[in-house]
Amino acid sequence: MAGKIIINISPEQTRVALLDMNSQLAELYIERKRDASLVGNVYKGRVVKILPGMQSAFVDIGLEKAAFLHAADVLSGFDYSIFGEDLEESVPLHLPIEDLLQEGEEVFVQVSKDSIGTKGARVTSYITLPGRYLVLMPGVEHIGVSRKILDEAERTRLKNLVNEFKPKDFGFIIRTASEGCTADDLKNDIEYLMLLWDNIEKKKEKVHAPHLLYSDLNLTLRSIRDLLGHDIDTLIIDSKEEYNKLLEFVNTYFPSLTSRIMLHESPEPIFEAYGIELEIPKALGKHVWLKSGGYIVIDQTEALTSVDVNTGKFVGKASLEDTIFKTNMEAMKEIAYQIKLRNLGGIIIIDFIDMEKEENRQKLFSVFQEEMNKDRAKCTILEVSELGLIQMTRKRVRESLQRVLCESCSYCDGKGFIKSSTTVAYEILMELRKIGLTQKNCKIMLSAHPNVANFLYEDERDTIEAIEKENGFKIIVKADQTYHQEYYEVVTL
Repeated sequence: MAGKIIINISPEQTRVALLDMNSQLAELYIERKRDASLVGNVYKGRVVKILPGMQSAFVDIGLEKAAFLHAADVLSGFDYSIFGEDLEESVPLHLPIEDLLQEGEEVFVQVSKDSIGTKGARVTSYITLPGRYLVLMPGVEHIGVSRKILDEAERTRLKNLVNEFKPKDFGFIIRTASEGCTADDLKNDIEYLMLLWDNIEKKKEKVHAPHLLYSDLNLTLRSIRDLLGHDIDTLIIDSKEEYNKLLEFVNTYFPSLTSRIMLHESPEPIFEAYGIELEIPKALGKHVWLKSGGYIVIDQTEALTSVDVNTGKFVGKASLEDTIFKTNMEAMKEIAYQIKLRNLGGIIIIDFIDMEKEENRQKLFSVFQEEMNKDRAKCTILEVSELGLIQMTRKRVRESLQRVLCESCSYCDGKGFIKSSTTVAYEILMELRKIGLTQKNCKIMLSAHPNVANFLYEDERDTIEAIEKENGFKIIVKADQTYHQEYYEVVTL
């Protein structure tokens, strides 16, 4: 069995779920109309500020925030990982940013990473246009082949065909989807990409910065181009209108895929029909339980994501080392799955349970590498440390699932915890004693959250009475449901 792509269309958003061969949710993409991804868009921009200390520049491309252009993105090789391809990157030259760009200069850039958090979009001055089988690289005489095409004879065949058809002064990346395709497939893809490039070139000469020159396909069409491969046999969509657009697009550019496109006509919502709706809340949870009874804890912070492995209820049947190793191995596969499903990016630290045997650590690392090699995003993984940690980075192009679907808690301000009612009550008692140093024989109105007020009434009644007696106070405690648990008010009357 092969996997499926399930697409749910609504007026507000598009959701694309990738199911593996076991019908398990493997990847989830969400694009909302109000903040659609800009990755792949090409702009004519203007440099507004040079930052020599950061070796970067800010570029106005017509968005609310200026885009960020690093010196390496002016000089280095292409960022192939945007399109899920795994290739070597060329070694960048090292020239200072101030020798490359000037403030006010117009530049030709492409978005390589969406705006994330408070950061603006990241752009590169090297343009890459993806097709179904190839990625066009204008101005580069180079042909690269995806590492995921393992057969050497097939790699050579594809490279020779592209070399035969490609125009002068243009390079191409041969994508994983091209494995087994015909000469006509490659030729048609090259013609399609060259037409896109010609249109961009013509438009570039007619407009002034900042201006959008080319917009990448929407999420639905990108699903056809980037996801519908050998291991995915069917795409099912629940919108008749978008279904017809898909068919028109596929018949024009990829006619061999027409038979794989299907319309979901059942009244049952498509994500419920395929069990996807129930899986989404699980992908947002902090704790993930393993079948053995162990569990992992996933914490996302601004700088990195930490993953902690625990044995939980699993006690094993043999030695302690065997129990730990089995828990780690089970957790490792789940972690690899969760990283892809949640689209975790940047630095990821995984704290496996300490193992004494070096051979167990090596086996864990090797299997984890194999699992992450299936990922479309570029990953760099370091060996298991003596502390049982695996440190890795994963290319972050778009926001994680949690940041797309959630926002910081307004109650705890994103901390994930609040002061206990006991702590707040003791702060109030300190405040009352402090007032007693300067004032005597007065009436005090104390307003607090009901949890705090009840604690003072029931657990610290004797303390309140002692403060009243010592300072001649009359303390009135008022519970107010509208108060934050950490907030209180002490008023002297």
